Amino acid sequence: MRVLGIDPGTGRCGFGVVEKRGNQIIPINYGVIETFKDQSDLERLNIVYEGIGELIATYRPEFMGVENLYFNTNITTGIKVAQARGVILLAGYRQNVPIISVTPLQVKQQMAGYGRATKKQVIEMVMRMMNITRKIDPDDAADALAIGLTAIYHVEHRSLFEREK
Repeated sequence: MRVLGIDPGTGRCGFGVVEKRGNQIIPINYGVIETFKDQSDLERLNIVYEGIGELIATYRPEFMGVENLYFNTNITTGIKVAQARGVILLAGYRQNVPIISVTPLQVKQQMAGYGRATKKQVIEMVMRMMNITRKIDPDDAADALAIGLTAIYHVEHRSLFEREK
């Protein structure tokens, strides 16, 4: 099972391609799609859209895990992230890739066992689960791997539940 995990953003959009083979979880590729502040909002969104499209074409994921929005106090940033999430969802839709939305709380619970886990704790668990020894930089890439893992677990548990019916 192969998934493309996405941590939406316009400045840096994290991605992580994760494959589950039996009990093994393998990081295929991870990183960020980066844009720059001197680019217009439309240019930045287009770079994210095209970047996601290229990742889908290259890695052929069975589905995408995309983090739902988390708004804190900065509404302007939230709006930009929402716009990025929109083009990410569109890229998946256009290439017929099913999308699993996960919340930050679900990611923390899945990775660390509780919803108030720190970013550091989540990253440590991702590294441990995937046998990654080098620091994952930037954090957006680690977040995307965690989102991908959470989406895999969601699909697996849903499949188990559906078989029980």
